[in-house]
Amino acid sequence: MLLIHPQYIKDTTGKSMVILPQNEFDTLMEELDELEDIRLYDEAKNNDTGERIPMDEAFKQKKLIVNKANGLYLKR
Repeated sequence: MLLIHPQYIKDTTGKSMVILPQNEFDTLMEELDELEDIRLYDEAKNNDTGERIPMDEAFKQKKLIVNKANGLYLKR
């Protein structure tokens, strides 16, 4: 479990804010990033149709997409 030590303060308008030590903030951000990765993985698995293509074909498609975005086209 993540242990944090928040400090609660209010600004001059009375708005509440939270202050964390830098290392705790960094750890919290890393945990959030990992949770986002897990969510994206779960989403990809749920949307998996089972279709697979050979890796060289995937790289060709990726290169074609990048080149189209840059205004370049590959001749096959």
